[in-house]
This record gives sequence, structure tokens and C-alpha cells, in this order.
Amino acid sequence: MPEDNLSAVLYGVNDIRLEQREVPKPADNQLLISVDTVGICGSDVHYWTHGAIGSFVVKEPMVLGHETCGTVAGVGAHVKGFSVGDRVALEPGVPCRGCEHCKTGRYNLCPEMKFFATPPIHGSLARYVVHDADFCYKLPDNVTSEEGALLEPLSVAVHACRRAHVQMGQRILVQGAGPIGTLCMMTARAMGAAQVAITDLDAGRLELAKKLGAEHTICVK
Repeated sequence: MPEDNLSAVLYGVNDIRLEQREVPKPADNQLLISVDTVGICGSDVHYWTHGAIGSFVVKEPMVLGHETCGTVAGVGAHVKGFSVGDRVALEPGVPCRGCEHCKTGRYNLCPEMKFFATPPIHGSLARYVVHDADFCYKLPDNVTSEEGALLEPLSVAVHACRRAHVQMGQRILVQGAGPIGTLCMMTARAMGAAQVAITDLDAGRLELAKKLGAEHTICVK
């Protein structure tokens, strides 16, 4: 069993500490993941600068991070289909599986959702984490660890474009060229949108969005 589990722990506003934590042991339905890559989400920054997001308040030290890719380092006794060495992306929220939302396929609305780095649940910005195996997804060799960590924010963009009913040949406006907005722009293009315009206050973000495929960029500052 490895011993090094250096973790980024938020103690309060502007107070992040790197500290060693015990390497967790996977339950029968879990995988032990050696973390390769973790993205820094806006929520991580908000917890760092404000100590809370809405009703979710950091009251105890909490490991940050939820956009995660890693390598299987241990397999729970009841887990099938995974082996040590498999590269996986992690879906950061694990629902109860038993409520009405879960049973109707809308588990993202589960009121008992346990989501990485959402108080009081620890996140994944550590050397090792454990996670339910059915919320880990194998990565093909042509997907890098960095790309694997971006699958969670990409899923947000795909969901947004589906909710907006983006279709081939449409002209689309995306308001905001941050990471999620830019991913929405790229997803809309991949879904066949003829033109995508994107707005932002930051000229640098708009320049990047232009390089990544936006036909029109609008600075609204």
C-alpha cells in the first residue's frame, strides 16, 4: 500500500495547505485511484476565495478538486471489469441510487448526491482517492490524462447544448467565454452549428475562443 498521499486541503478563505493524509482503502464496490490529473474548476477557486458556494459552507478542512483522471491502483472485492493499471476518468458525483430521480435516470438531481469537493465531501486533489467503480470510466489510449480530466466539464457543455436543442445549420450565441462557455462553443460546433458567436468581458478569453473555433467574438465590456 502506498504511503504518499499529499493532498491540497482548504482550511478557510485563502488558506490552502498541502498535507499528507492517510491513503484510503477501497470498499468492495470501489476503486483506489492513483490521481494523474485534476482540473481547477471555478468552484474550487470560489471555495478558496469565499469559503462557501451558496448553502455549501466549508466548516471543516476539505480536500479540493473534482475534475479527475487517474490510474487504477486497487480494486474492491466485488468490482468487475477493472484491473490495476487501467486509466480512468471519474464522474465526481455519486447518487443514492434509490430515490425517484435515480430510478428514473435523472440521478444528477439526487438530493443525496455526494460530490467531490462539495462540503462535507472531500475532493480529488490528492495522490490517491477511492471512488465507486460504476462512476469510473475507462479511457482509450488516444485520450490523454489532461483530456480525461476535462470530460466532466465537457459533459456540462454537452448537457447545455442538448438542453438548448442545438441542431445542424443553426446560428448560436454563447454568453461567456470562460472554460465552460468555450466548451459550449466547441460542442455546438461539433454538433453541427453553422456559426457560433461568443461574448465576454475579457479580450484574452475571446482571443482563445476565436482560435478554438468561434466565428464571432463580442467584447461586452
